[in-house]
Amino acid sequence: MYAVIQTGGKQYRVAPGDSIEVEVLDGDVGAAIELDGVLAVSKDDGAVLAGADLSGAKVKATITGHGRGDKVRVFKFKRKKQYKRTIGHRQDFTRIRVDEIVA
Repeated sequence: MYAVIQTGGKQYRVAPGDSIEVEVLDGDVGAAIELDGVLAVSKDDGAVLAGADLSGAKVKATITGHGRGDKVRVFKFKRKKQYKRTIGHRQDFTRIRVDEIVA
């Protein structure tokens, strides 16, 4: 059984027991959360539920940590003008563990 969820403007395919990194969510480490943005659920028998069939579907998860991703360097350059700028960025994330899919 797996589900496709939407959080932080991105979509993730998750199954019970999976650990994923999503955009920052409020909550302390160890807190239980429910993700309501379920787009599709695939049952064990191969049936896929989507759209109106998912009224009330949720994914229950636990926050296992917060962190920051690897640094991404952005280098701006304009030739012949002596213009150079280096900018770094580290994206914050929340690591969650999927406990259960309720469909």
